[in-house]
Amino acid sequence: MQVETGLETKFARFGEGVEVQDGTVIEGYASLFGACDQGGDVVTKGAYAASLKAIAAEGRNVKMLWQHDPAHPIGVWDEVREDAKGLWVKGRLLPSIAKGREAAELIGAGAIDGLSIGYRTVKATKNDKGQRLLTELELWEVSLVTFPMLPSARVAAKAEEMSSDQDAHLRDMAAALRAARAELATR
Repeated sequence: MQVETGLETKFARFGEGVEVQDGTVIEGYASLFGACDQGGDVVTKGAYAASLKAIAAEGRNVKMLWQHDPAHPIGVWDEVREDAKGLWVKGRLLPSIAKGREAAELIGAGAIDGLSIGYRTVKATKNDKGQRLLTELELWEVSLVTFPMLPSARVAAKAEEMSSDQDAHLRDMAAALRAARAELATR
């Protein structure tokens, strides 16, 4: 049984500067400012600032999950911060956890190349293009995922440029999986 948390998710492929080191260290951008994702959302600079400040003040950490499943933490984010480009993360997969070992192998093989943030929208507006501008987000977790929504960020060492046909195919597959997941959740 899946519990409704009210969290939204925002996907991004590991991107420019994202690296997997020693099979367990992940470093790079989980979210890029100003990039419109496949859901029509744009995260604005500073959207995470208040949340990151509150997390630090409360002594909490942003969780590293496998496919947004709270039952499957797979590592720890040692550093999560905003810079001029986006939300930068650095953490370690835990090889003592079965899913952590699995994630490391899948990343190494190029089968997994995405990050996704789990968040609640605090403040948002719409622009004249109909895009939702996310101006303040409450960040809960950053997950390793199969299908990202923000194709502009990829694993630097593993990703190859995709053609628009490949990108469209992946979007269609992701939409089908989301629809199937939603249907299963209603049963």
